[in-house]
Amino acid sequence: MTLNPVTDDFIAGLRADLPAAAFRRLTPAYLEEPRGRYHGHGGLLVAPANTDEVALIVRACNAARVALVPYGGGTGLVGGQVMEDGPAPVILSLERMAAIRDVNPRENVVVAEAGAILADIQAAARDADRLFPLSLASEGSARIGGNLATNAGGSNVLRYGNARDLCLGLEAVLPDGSIWHGLTRLRKDNTGYDLRNLLIGAEGTLGVITAAALKLYPRPAREGAALIVVNDPAAALDLLAIARQRIGEGISAFELIGGMGLDFLAETMPELRQPFADRPDWMVLIDLGLGAGQAPQAELEELFAEAAEAGLVSDGVVAQSEAQRAEFWALRERIPEANRKIGAISSHDISLPLGAIPDFIPEGIDALSEIDSFRVNCFGHLGDGNLHYNVFPAAGASRADHEFQRDAIKRCVHDIVHRMGGSVSAEHGIGRLKVADLNRYGDPAKLAAIRAIKAALDPNGIMNPGVIVAAGTGAG
Repeated sequence: MTLNPVTDDFIAGLRADLPAAAFRRLTPAYLEEPRGRYHGHGGLLVAPANTDEVALIVRACNAARVALVPYGGGTGLVGGQVMEDGPAPVILSLERMAAIRDVNPRENVVVAEAGAILADIQAAARDADRLFPLSLASEGSARIGGNLATNAGGSNVLRYGNARDLCLGLEAVLPDGSIWHGLTRLRKDNTGYDLRNLLIGAEGTLGVITAAALKLYPRPAREGAALIVVNDPAAALDLLAIARQRIGEGISAFELIGGMGLDFLAETMPELRQPFADRPDWMVLIDLGLGAGQAPQAELEELFAEAAEAGLVSDGVVAQSEAQRAEFWALRERIPEANRKIGAISSHDISLPLGAIPDFIPEGIDALSEIDSFRVNCFGHLGDGNLHYNVFPAAGASRADHEFQRDAIKRCVHDIVHRMGGSVSAEHGIGRLKVADLNRYGDPAKLAAIRAIKAALDPNGIMNPGVIVAAGTGAG
C-alpha cells in the first residue's frame, strides 16, 4: 500500500481542527532510541490532550494515507518508536494524556491514560495502600501505553505476569479513527474475540491505546531479599524449585546474575559496593513479599540452609534492612547501564523452557567462540525463563571492531534458542529490529494470521509501518 508524506496542506487541515497546544516542535529526542541503532524521521509531531483528539488525528492520517507512529516514553529497545524509511510520518505522542483517572482500592483497579508514567501509577497505587507490580529499569520514564503495546515484562513476572496479565480493559483508537470503548473493570467477559489481548503486544500496528484499566494487588506486609552464590545455572534452577516448594507465591522475583555482569560493574562503576569479596561466577537475587505473620529473613536463611545441605550454594547475604534490599536491587538494575558503557555488539532478549537454560548458556558461548573471541554477559529473569544474553568485544577491543559480525552473532544465538524451543523476543517486542527474525523463526500459520489481521484492521497500512509486519508485506 502506497503511503504519502506529511504535507503543508495536511498540517493546515489538522491545525484547523486541533488546538494549538496539540502541536509540538519535532526535536531529535523523538527520532532516537536508547541503543542508537535507529534514527527516525517525521513530518509532524502532535500531542493530543484526549481520546477524541487522537481519533481525529488517526482519521486524518487514514484518509490521507499518511503513516502514524505512536510514541510513548521512547524507552523501547527494538526500534518500534522510530521510523527510518518511507514518507515522513506523523509522530503521535501520548505525553499530554498522562492522567490517572481513577484509583479503586476496593476493586483493586487503577484507570490510567496511556501517557501516564509507570512510576506515577506505582505511586498512585502505593498511596491507596495497593501495589501495581509492573516494574522495569525504565519505569521513571516509560509510559503505560508503551508498556502495554509491547507487553512489557520486568522483574515481577514470576509472581504477577506480564503487562498483558495486569490489564482488565482498554480504550483505544482503531486505524479507521473509531474509538473502542473497552475500558471494562470486569474480571470475566466472554463476549467474542478478545480485542484487549489483540492490541496488547501489537506495538501500535493495530491502533493507539489511549487508556487502560489495570489490576492492583495488596501490598506485601513484609519484604525481604537475598543474594545467594550458586554453583551454576542448573543449581539456580534447583534452588528455585526448593524456594517454590517452601515459600510458594511469596517469591516476587528470582534473578540470575553472571560474574561477567559483576566484572562490568566493577569496570564501569568502581564506586558500587560488590556483595562478595571474591567475584562468583553465578549468583541469584531472590525477592520475597509475604504476609504480616511471616518473616522473610527467616525464610531466606532457612532456604539457604536447605540449599547448602543439597550442595547447591556456597555463600549468601540476606538483607537486614530495606536499605540493604534496595542496594541488592540497585546492583541488579545497574547491569544494563554497565552494558551500555562497555558497548554490546549484539544484545538478545530471549526466553527458553526453564530446563533448557543450563545447556543453552554454555552452548551459546561455545558456538560464539567459533566466530571470534567475545565476552558474554548473561543475566535476567530466571524465574520466568527470560535471559538477556548480550555479546561484547574482548577486553581492549570495541564494538566498532566487530560491527561486521553482528548479524552472524545474532543468527548464532537465535538459531540455538529456536532449536531449544525458545523465543527470540521475550519482553521487548519485535519492533523494527526483529522483523526478519519473526519471519525466519515464526510459525507459518501464525505469520499468515498476523498479516491477515493487519490487513483487515489497517487496510491502508498507516499504523506504525514496518513494525512486526515488514513494509510491503500485506498491509503496511
